[in-house]
Amino acid sequence: MAKPASPPEDIHLFRQEVVDAVALPPPNRAEPPRKRIKPLPLQRLKDEKQVLLDSLADPWEILDQGGRDLIESGEELFFARPGVPAAALRKLKRGGWVIQAELDLHGLRSDEARLALAEFLLDCARHDCRCVRIIHGKGLRSKNREPVLKHKLRHWLTQRDDVLAFCQARPADGGSGAAIVLLKSNPR
Repeated sequence: MAKPASPPEDIHLFRQEVVDAVALPPPNRAEPPRKRIKPLPLQRLKDEKQVLLDSLADPWEILDQGGRDLIESGEELFFARPGVPAAALRKLKRGGWVIQAELDLHGLRSDEARLALAEFLLDCARHDCRCVRIIHGKGLRSKNREPVLKHKLRHWLTQRDDVLAFCQARPADGGSGAAIVLLKSNPR
């Protein structure tokens, strides 16, 4: 709504009253420069946080000059065929390969597990999967709380020509209850 106009006599009276008024001097203050806020590198902060978590989660490895692990408890699962570079096994142990398929052997008897493993590896060859995870369990529900399938899996995998290397999974991928397996590429 528009403001109603003042009558001309009111304007004249106002000007007579303020004729002696003096304007205030300008303020004697310096206007401080505004500081620019630096942008937050959110992605870099996330990356640094993830690196810190990864460094705390990864187990320490002590390797000899050939890349072999010097600290072995006898329970760790690893193998590399002759001719497979030590760097490939190190990369496998550190989780440097993308896991493309997974097989869970929990609750299977030995003969069922062996058949499931054979079918799984054939399927992986058909789909050209190079890195897979096989969950064998830690044996917590078996007699003597021993990992039965873990020891059998080691034997079964070393017998197969399509298996280049395998190792115990990192804690984030299943730890001592799983194995990460590197398979030969499927020539077409």
